[in-house]
Amino acid sequence: MKDPIVVGINDSRASEEAVAWAMRRAARLKTPVLLVHVLDDRWTYQSIEFSEVLRKHGLDLLERAKARAAVVEPSVEVNAKLVFGSPGYSLRHWSKKASMVVVGSGHAWPEGPVADRALQIAAVAACPVAVVGEHDDNDRHGVVVGVDGSEESTQAVAFAAAEADRGGQDLTVLHAFRSPAPRVEKGMPESNFATIIQEEERLVLAETAAGLRDKYPDLVVHQVLETGNEPAAALAQAASNAQLLVLGSRGRGSFKRLLLGSTAHTVLAHLPCPTIITRIRPITPST
Repeated sequence: MKDPIVVGINDSRASEEAVAWAMRRAARLKTPVLLVHVLDDRWTYQSIEFSEVLRKHGLDLLERAKARAAVVEPSVEVNAKLVFGSPGYSLRHWSKKASMVVVGSGHAWPEGPVADRALQIAAVAACPVAVVGEHDDNDRHGVVVGVDGSEESTQAVAFAAAEADRGGQDLTVLHAFRSPAPRVEKGMPESNFATIIQEEERLVLAETAAGLRDKYPDLVVHQVLETGNEPAAALAQAASNAQLLVLGSRGRGSFKRLLLGSTAHTVLAHLPCPTIITRIRPITPST
């Protein structure tokens, strides 16, 4: 049996959208779905009565979610699990046997901003993590991936390309950086510093996307070099009407460093479309 798509749920509208998104993906990939509701009982252990109320609420929530999921895609096998502990730790555990973890955006997690929670889950998960908001999927098209020239970035592009090719979507590979300010350029010989930097970054973009046309001959690839916006703003604009945005993770099991640094925080806090933070295999240095 294929590893399931694990969906962390609660009683928010974003959570319902996350379940629907996961069900549609599962139908395409012919994989089961596991709905997980985490009952954070760290502050209720002294009240058995209150804990029982929360447990019953959680079970009822899972049953309702399972019923809605069956309506979206009746052909997909759906299971449900009530677990106890913290959301981050619990979903980390279940991610080890999952093909993907899906969570909702908005106020889906009570312990802090969704960007922090989603990034924490992505940092420790053993698989890609998708964050889904209340977006209308109608008239959305294309897959966007943010790159920075690293080896891990190239792997994120490979993930995004496979997603785009599978869904018959165009792929936009976007590399964004701030061009040097005019006052910096004035101090350089012949004032061509900005041009040199842009050409170097354009080469980085081309090298990152190299080979995609050979592997996916039918895939339409757009290479975009953005010099006028910060990466988060550029990605949000490029993905405003996209079906999917892909960001890469270093995959070191740490929350300290994501591929685009604070960009991932900003993007998830102002989610332009369903966004996947890839859990990429570590790069093994060559000897």
